[in-house]
Amino acid sequence: MGMDSQSAELRRPRAWLAWSSGKDSAWALHAVRQSGEFEVVALLTTVNQRYSRVAMHAVRESLVEMQAAAAALPLIRVPIPSPCSNEIYERAMGAAMARARAEGVWHVVFGDLFLEDIRAYRETQLAGCGMTPVFPLWRRDTRQLADEMLAHGLSAYLTCVDPSKLNRSFAGRRFDADLLRALPRDVDPCGENGEFHTFANAGPMFRQSIPVTAGEIVERDGFVFADFLPRASAAGKA
Repeated sequence: MGMDSQSAELRRPRAWLAWSSGKDSAWALHAVRQSGEFEVVALLTTVNQRYSRVAMHAVRESLVEMQAAAAALPLIRVPIPSPCSNEIYERAMGAAMARARAEGVWHVVFGDLFLEDIRAYRETQLAGCGMTPVFPLWRRDTRQLADEMLAHGLSAYLTCVDPSKLNRSFAGRRFDADLLRALPRDVDPCGENGEFHTFANAGPMFRQSIPVTAGEIVERDGFVFADFLPRASAAGKA
């Protein structure tokens, strides 16, 4: 039995997981680990060089490093400028995919839920690199998925809100049952239409939680961002 198990482990395809720092990518990691179909060997994240933050979610790079440590996975950074054109982004991702192939990785896991155009873009871009995307959460009912996340101990905070889709007062709030009840009916419970983005700080995909303290809330480039700090360093930053 031991040899069979070892052989199965050797045959399991290796994958990188596209890491946004948010709840969906965190839950995708949990789902893939639960299924056992792929072996996730690293987290892949794009980092805004100007601010040292994860693109769009605006989470500090230091917090993403803490997430990777808690997930017991190496973090592979793709540095991008701000602003960043599609051409520059695709060139940077192409270089990352070349590294993946060199390391025997041919799959990338994404936490996308239902946006067809985003999925088609990923499929086209990865096909050009000889890579295959994996979508473990695809077409899940997003309210049921949100409830499942919370029921299994996921903790997250809203780090970015699009005020044209959701009231700016939601920035910085915890992603919990109270928030789900407070969301307007036209807002997706997982924010899949870009209404909000999150930072996941605890859950079954992590070996330990990541204590954070809320920082300032700022409006920039048409979005409302809530800053979060590692709790240990919050006093020094205040």
